[in-house]
Amino acid sequence: MASLFRAYNAALLKRPMLTQCLTAAVLFSGGDVLAQQFVEKRGSLHDYTRTARLAFYGGVCFGPPMTLWYQFLNRIKFASSRRAVVYRVWLDQAFLTPIAVVYFFSMMSLLEGKPYEAPDRVRSAYVPTIIRNWAVFIPAQIINFSIVPPQFRFAYVGVVSLFWNTYLSLANQEQAELEAQAAVNTPVALE
Repeated sequence: MASLFRAYNAALLKRPMLTQCLTAAVLFSGGDVLAQQFVEKRGSLHDYTRTARLAFYGGVCFGPPMTLWYQFLNRIKFASSRRAVVYRVWLDQAFLTPIAVVYFFSMMSLLEGKPYEAPDRVRSAYVPTIIRNWAVFIPAQIINFSIVPPQFRFAYVGVVSLFWNTYLSLANQEQAELEAQAAVNTPVALE
C-alpha cells in the first residue's frame, strides 16, 4: 500500500493534470458503480453506458477545471493559516460550488443526448443538491485546507467525492426518470 501511495505521489508531482483527471474519472465511475450496485441493486442490469458517461465527465469535463481550481486556491497566500482555510473554503463553496452543480446536471443532460432537458433538470435538482453539498463539503474542505498537503487536496476531495458522486449519480438518474415519466404523461396536441 505504501508503494502505491508513493507511486501516486510521484505521478501527482510529475504529471498533476493527467493524474488528477484519471483520479476524477475513476472516482466518478466508482461512485456510479456504488450507486447502481449497492443502492439501486441493479446487479447484472448494470448500465455501463451511464458509468462510462460519468467516467468521461470526471476525467474530461470535471478533472481539468478542478485541477486548475485547486492550483489557484493553493497559490493564494494569507497572513495566517486560519484565514487561508476560511477564505479557501468560502471561495470553493460560495463561488465554485453553485457553478459546479449547474455544470454537472447540464453536462449530464448533454451527454445523455437530451440537452433540452438541462434547464428543468437544473431547476429541480439545484437547491437540494447545493444544500447537501454544503453539508458534506464545508466540513470536508475545512479539513482539506487545514491539514492535507497541497498536492493531495484533489485526491482527498476525490475520496470524499466517491460517496458524493454516488449521490450525484442517483440524483441525476432520478431527474432523468422523472423527465421520462413526464414525457410519457404529457398529452400530445393533435392539430
